[in-house]
Amino acid sequence: MDELLGGHLRTLREAAATGRPPGRAELDDCRAAGALAAERGVSVRALVEAALAMAESVSPAPFPALRRTVSALMEGYEDAQRSALRQEEFARREFVDDLLQGRVHRLAERAEHFGLRLAESYAVAVARPAAHVGGGADGGLAEGTARRIEDALIARFGSHNVLVAVRDGMLVCVAPGGLAAATGEFTHHVRRLFAPGWRVGLGRAHRGPGGVVASYREGANAIELGDRLGLRAPVLKAADLLVFPVLLRDRAAIEDLVTTVLSPLLEARGGPEPLLATLEAVFASQGNQTAAARRLGVSTRAVTYRLERIRRLTGFSPDDSTQRFTLETAVLGARLLDWPAQPLR
Repeated sequence: MDELLGGHLRTLREAAATGRPPGRAELDDCRAAGALAAERGVSVRALVEAALAMAESVSPAPFPALRRTVSALMEGYEDAQRSALRQEEFARREFVDDLLQGRVHRLAERAEHFGLRLAESYAVAVARPAAHVGGGADGGLAEGTARRIEDALIARFGSHNVLVAVRDGMLVCVAPGGLAAATGEFTHHVRRLFAPGWRVGLGRAHRGPGGVVASYREGANAIELGDRLGLRAPVLKAADLLVFPVLLRDRAAIEDLVTTVLSPLLEARGGPEPLLATLEAVFASQGNQTAAARRLGVSTRAVTYRLERIRRLTGFSPDDSTQRFTLETAVLGARLLDWPAQPLR
């Protein structure tokens, strides 16, 4: 401590002898001493106590000079701490970005620093603010909101159990697969702090760094599928949507299904959209036409008429179990392909 505070003591002795306050050079030396103390892990309390103890040996006590030197010491200490936090935050966010991108340069070494054991399974939750839908300049995600959620998660689970980062206008949370409470808590804070219209996509737990990338993509894809399918639920689990990537995997087959089953609806008066919406409402209501009518804001008679119209145009009826499955799959495929807005090849 004598090495750190030698300049402080000389400044106090000079002030006591001359009555002059410390100059800029002396105060800069004190700031540098405070920064060095922070880098060496000296507590601020120990630093100030040592500075005050040294002042007791100076007579007469130069209190104005002491106040300035102690203030400079603490200023340097706090600046060093803020700089260290910024560097750590930058390194943390850079690591998460590399992890989600699948860039492997020194990944294992850096993962150990942040407490990740890459041989284990991790799940990724992705949150998208409502403003992102409209293409806002910053994706609708305020940095302060992201930081509050990150701080809350770290306070509960520790910095070595969760990693949070902003990526492509969305907030991403990486947590151990066995710590389901972490993604649940993440969703809770998103619900509390995000404006209405947000969505959360939950990827499945996968093992290793490649598994983190896979889970992240699943979470992001779940949000995209929710938008394309018009799903109402704000929280979407990739595990519940596995059928849709299967449908899209053979695009030619799903296009053929949509064209074969639904293209006759193009001949309907008013276009196919009301009939597609009716089928969606009926499927979502497990075939209950009264409930479907409430969803659509129309009469039950109107739903019955539309279903009969669909049967006549397509030859398929949701009352038949086999035909219902074909119709539902075709409607899902149409939403995935944005048909009929996007013509099929």
